[in-house]
Amino acid sequence: MPPESAGGPADVAPVLTAPRPESSLPPPNEPVSGADRLRWFVRWEGALVIALLATILLGAITSKQFLTASNIFSNISLLYGELAIMTLPMTLIILSGEIDLSIASILALSSSLVGYLWTNHWPMLLVIVCVLAVGLLCGAVNGLLVTRLGLPSLAVTIGTKTLYAGIAEIILGPAIITSFPSSYTNIGVNPVPHTLGLLSYSALIFVVLALIFGVVLHSTPFGRSIVAIGWNKEAAQFAGIRVKRVKTSLFMVSGLIGALAGILYTFRLSTAESNNGIDLVLPVIAVVLLGGVSIFGGKGSIIGVILAVLVYGGLQSALLLTNFNANALEIVTGGLLLLSVLIPNGGELVARVRRFYRVRGTA
Repeated sequence: MPPESAGGPADVAPVLTAPRPESSLPPPNEPVSGADRLRWFVRWEGALVIALLATILLGAITSKQFLTASNIFSNISLLYGELAIMTLPMTLIILSGEIDLSIASILALSSSLVGYLWTNHWPMLLVIVCVLAVGLLCGAVNGLLVTRLGLPSLAVTIGTKTLYAGIAEIILGPAIITSFPSSYTNIGVNPVPHTLGLLSYSALIFVVLALIFGVVLHSTPFGRSIVAIGWNKEAAQFAGIRVKRVKTSLFMVSGLIGALAGILYTFRLSTAESNNGIDLVLPVIAVVLLGGVSIFGGKGSIIGVILAVLVYGGLQSALLLTNFNANALEIVTGGLLLLSVLIPNGGELVARVRRFYRVRGTA
């Protein structure tokens, strides 16, 4: 049996030798050759830098408003702040080989709960704490169903996606709550001081969380455990990594961040409604995969996801400024989702198809 409950040093030491995606550059004590530099440049992150520059150029050509502070704030920083925040826990979950389709429903449930508790005269700080706790609980339900019952995360989170959305509908029904104090709603729509009017509070929170998630993923044993689990779950178990505990904690973090996004979403719109942000799940996944995170797990980076957020937000903003049909923006999301699965994972997809037919041929 795998040492799932093993304790002590075995929980940490094997993680240091767990399988990891190949490095982009050689160790610091070795010379960097031209070939090494070229390999780094053609990596997915390098392609995203080029895509970002192309998006900026496209936006600047199509509209003089694209590079203005007001457009960067209102059409990128403000509009996509909550989406960007939700990409961070989704990155870790997909890296571990799982997925969470319920995060947008947790956002909607959180928004409904903010409105319900506020209309029942709860202090706003207590409302925020309660909503974050509910988000954490929702994530724990997802994690326990996946890890303790052994159910596939795709099926589990499809079910809880509907469940949490239904609870949000029960809490508020058709009601729309707008009577929130301006001291909180101003946070949702005003730029952060001393940022030249470029950053919203949700964008600033994303920057801070991205730094935290980046350090955790790339510089801690816990982050290396996530990558090892996604790379090969069975090998990670036999290496002493507590796979169930790690995955459960990732789903709990996803629920917590989803609830935080729901609070920010409510303050930005000054509105609590049962279907707030319910359609954000596919854009979140599209951005994560566009950032180079492998749909099969075990490969990806936070910097790639940050670049993907900028590309996605910039592209959507450029299209909006050209009076592109807002309803057709979903075509862009769907196209990016397909491309971000096919291009970085094309080699792995081909290899899997070849193995499938090889096995059939020998059967």
